[in-house]
Amino acid sequence: MAIAATLRGLGLAARWRDEPLAVVDAQGRVHAEVERAVVRVLGLATAAVHLTGATADGRVWVQQRADDKATDPSLWDTLMGGQIAAGETVETALARETWEEAGLDLATLHGVRRLDPIFLRRPVEEGYLVERLDVYEAVVPDGVEPENRDGEVQRFACLDRAMLDAWLAEGRFTLEAGLILGR
Repeated sequence: MAIAATLRGLGLAARWRDEPLAVVDAQGRVHAEVERAVVRVLGLATAAVHLTGATADGRVWVQQRADDKATDPSLWDTLMGGQIAAGETVETALARETWEEAGLDLATLHGVRRLDPIFLRRPVEEGYLVERLDVYEAVVPDGVEPENRDGEVQRFACLDRAMLDAWLAEGRFTLEAGLILGR
């Protein structure tokens, strides 16, 4: 954490959150913990979880990221996407982030299932992103609508496949969401 504090003092750390993330390898093994604000400055591998939510008739729920997000502000994303904090399991992070970002309890969703992970490496404004994305899908029951609880989402939309494909083609989504939703 001394390196993280030094980077913060130099103004090189993104928004400091006092939120430790696990530093993981490609297999998801944890090697250390570090403040979230410096993981991309240092190019350290992290883990995140995403949830896609479809309706029974095949429409897809998506969220627009808040304007003040450090990475990909205002772009569209999966129903939920978030970092796995230090000490959390993928399943715990899935439940926590689904509640925080979409106001949904996993128990109210149908057919929650894990898909193949995605591995990303790409430059981002604050440094370099190296991340394993654990991806889940579920059916959102009729009459249930997501509602943000943590301020990280501007709004939600429920798109039919034609509109989703059009928005993907127009580049309205984060790279991660594009890879997940374009499968």
